[in-house]
Amino acid sequence: MKPRYFLLYKPFGMLSQFSRETPEQRTLADLDVVFPKDVYPVGRLDADSEGLLLLTNDKSLNARLLNPRFEHPRTYWAQVEGVPDEAALEKLRAGVTIRIDGKPFQTRPAKVEVLAVQPELPERHPPVRFRKTVPDAWLELTLVEGKNRQVRRMCAAVGLPVLRLVRVAIGDILRGDMQPGEVREIDLPAPWKSR
Repeated sequence: MKPRYFLLYKPFGMLSQFSRETPEQRTLADLDVVFPKDVYPVGRLDADSEGLLLLTNDKSLNARLLNPRFEHPRTYWAQVEGVPDEAALEKLRAGVTIRIDGKPFQTRPAKVEVLAVQPELPERHPPVRFRKTVPDAWLELTLVEGKNRQVRRMCAAVGLPVLRLVRVAIGDILRGDMQPGEVREIDLPAPWKSR
């Protein structure tokens, strides 16, 4: 069977799966796209996060991308409440202790930078609540692991609650001008084929 690869900009409020857990939830089955029956998401984005999700029937690629020993990078833009100081940024870069399934987990080092200007992104529905008295900032974080709600937990651990979270790159696959709910069938980048 021919491997197929689809890139989705997962909208805010949608689960990264095809089946519903409750009747009111939006899932990938609600998209205006009919995926082949053997195509599934590689990894997840929680319902409160948005951005790139790769779907494929290539089981070997799926296994490689989800195995932490391959240190596959994922890049996020996070709007955080507060203005990070250098100490908070250095903690994020070095790795912080978060809780996963009730147990302490030490995150791997990450690339973390403050974005000088607010990134151009599609409007979110519903929008992030704006408060004049509370400053915010945008961070770019590149991680090589993907624990449940990891970016949110890492930012919270250094006192920077996440207001909006968007995955903008999976390895060298970039969001570009994709909009929420948009799906594109793609060819796998050449470097991925040799991994």
